[in-house]
Parts: sequence; C-alpha cells; structure tokens
Amino acid sequence: MSSYQYKARDHSGALVEGIIAAEDKMLAARRLISQEMIPITIEDNNSSPDVMEQLNQWQDLNSLAIDDLIIFSRQMYSLTKAGVPIIRSLQSLMQSTRNKALARALKDVSIALEAGQPLGVALKEHPQVFSNLFVSIISVGEETGGLDLGFLQISQYLTREKETESSIKSALRYPTMVLIAISVAMAVVNIYVIPSFKSVFDKVGSELPWQTQMLMTISDFTVNYWPHILGGLLITGISLSQFIKTPTGHMLKDRLILKIPAVGSIIHRATMERFSRSFAMILSSGVPIIQGITIVSKAIGNIYIGSKLDTMRIGIEKGDSISRMAMSIGLFPPLVIQMIMVGEETGNISDMLLEVADFYQIEIEAELKNLASVIEPFLIVVIGIMVLILALGIFLPMWNLSSAMT
Repeated sequence: MSSYQYKARDHSGALVEGIIAAEDKMLAARRLISQEMIPITIEDNNSSPDVMEQLNQWQDLNSLAIDDLIIFSRQMYSLTKAGVPIIRSLQSLMQSTRNKALARALKDVSIALEAGQPLGVALKEHPQVFSNLFVSIISVGEETGGLDLGFLQISQYLTREKETESSIKSALRYPTMVLIAISVAMAVVNIYVIPSFKSVFDKVGSELPWQTQMLMTISDFTVNYWPHILGGLLITGISLSQFIKTPTGHMLKDRLILKIPAVGSIIHRATMERFSRSFAMILSSGVPIIQGITIVSKAIGNIYIGSKLDTMRIGIEKGDSISRMAMSIGLFPPLVIQMIMVGEETGNISDMLLEVADFYQIEIEAELKNLASVIEPFLIVVIGIMVLILALGIFLPMWNLSSAMT
C-alpha cells in the first residue's frame, strides 16, 4: 500500500493537509470524499531513497534491539489500558522512540490505521520490525477486545527472551575472548617472531629440529602468500554466507549448531523453552493449535527444529495427539512428554506448556553455571598444545645454538 500527501477542503471550507494510505490515487480520493472532504491535490509520498538514505535505514534496522520492542510493548500496554486511542498512542511513541526504524514503522502503521486498516494487518507490513508471533498476538487481542493484554503478553515474552539471550552471551564471552587472544598471539609469532629467529639460525648453519622446520615452513608460507590466503578466506566467507542464505544451507547451519559440544545442548533447550512459552501464549490468546504451531515454528529462530515442529503439526492435522507427535519428533525428553500428556488429559495445554518452559529454563540456568567448568579444561588443553609447539619450535634450536657456540 502506498501513501499520498493531500490537500483538501473540509465541510466548513477550511484547508486540510495530511497523508493518507491507499492502493492508488483514485482510492485515496474516494477515501477523502467518504470523510466529507473535497480533494484539491493528491501527490505520491513514496519517493525512492538515495543510496545514503538506504544505508542509514539499514543501519537503523540492524540497531533495532529487543529492548526497543520491550519498551514499545510496555508503553502500548499502559496507553491502551488507560483508554488512549491507538493512533494517538502510536504517534506519541513515534516521537519518543530512540530507534529510527521503529519510528518509521510506527508512522506507516498510524497512516494505515487512519486509512481504516486493522492494527494486525498494518503491523504485518513490517516483518523486519514485528515478527509473526508479535503480529499474531496483537491480531488476536484486537479481535477479542484484549489488545492491552496482548501487548502485556508480548512484553513479558520478550523480557524472558532477553534474559535467556543475555545469560548465554555472558557464559560464552570468556571462552570467545580466550580463543581470539590465542589466535592473535599465534599470528604475531608466526609472522614476526619466527622469521627473526630464522635469520639467526641461517647464519649459524646448525641443523634445526623438525618442530622448528615445521613452524618456519608455515611462517614462510604465511608471509609469502598472505594475499592469496586473505583472498581465499574472503571467497570462502562470502561463499559460506551465500550458502547459508539458501534453505538447505540455513537448515544445515541450524542443525550443526545444535551439535556443538556443551553449547549445542544449551541452544537446543533455549529454543525449546522459546517454543513452549510462545506456544502457550498463542493458545491462551485463543489461536487454534494448528495455526499456533505454524506461527511458532517460524518464530523460534531455528529452521531445523521448526521443520520438526511442522512434522508435528501435520501429524496433529491427521488426528494424532500432541503428546504422541511430540514423542515421535524426538525433540522433547520423556518428562516433558508426560507433562504434555497431563495437559491433554486435563484440557490445560497452555498451563502445562508454561510448566515445560519453566522446566527448560531451570535446565538452561544449570547448564550455564556448569559451562565454564566444562569449557575451561578444553581451553587449557588447547593452550597447552599451542605453547608446547611454540616452545619446542623456538627453544630447542636456541639450546642447540648455545651448545654449538660453546
């Protein structure tokens, strides 16, 4: 849908200016006439941005954080609960939000609402800002008259997502920094230190140990062919990024992530916790089970697990129970399946899914606490091997050199 800037006369003859959303100028004129206004000029407001503006929009969109959506959802909950009209609330938040991408989206949404579109439909026009889960919850709240509760559910869900994401990042920060530091140290030694030793060893003419010869061979190759190495890494990185964008590559990446030692199980549990909590929220909002699984499978952030959930949805459509299909896809442990079975028997699936989400959350917290104790021995072994190679490659010929000089 396009937006048009118009000038018109109202029923009293006063000049009115504004922006209206419509499919074309003819429909824009009809909408103005239906609002008892006589259009004077209607001009296209959708000017194509230049390259610099597109770059700024891309930066604004990438800087959109989960905190921005949490604050927006909480403010919309407070405003709608207080009875403030939606358009006025959006226009107020549009001026106060710190993210320009969110502000532009809210502006378009308010224009669409003025044109008569439902809020859920208007939000769906901005999938890069508002996820399918976000739009579905708001649409259900809008239809049932519980829009304020919809925004409250979204804010609570996003807050929990932020806590889980922050916990995982904080647990992985130390191992990541250690690996980066080791890689930088190895690069410096390989490029600058070893060539200096090589000139000394060449003058003496002593026989070098095989460890030192291996290090010097690697160093010579790195120094002489660094443009080729850099080009190869660049081509490999671009090829991998393009492959990951394909459905097959994305599926393979998400599947391999779950197999990373120590970290993969945490990501798997975090994804299942996200599924359980969002699915419970969807069901409690009144969305049917089949539609709810379809929405949640696309919003959990892992295509491989999403495909398994699609298999679960197909089985439920054919008449199988949720617990039986949950058992068949192999994603849930037996305890969780028992909890789902209890929810089916009592007719309280959403409440039991919240229990499942809490169960996964406890497991995630326990694994995050033990992550450092699991990774530290691995890091110590890796650092020890690297130090041993450097020590044997550098200090052995120095001892031989001192013996020869003696």
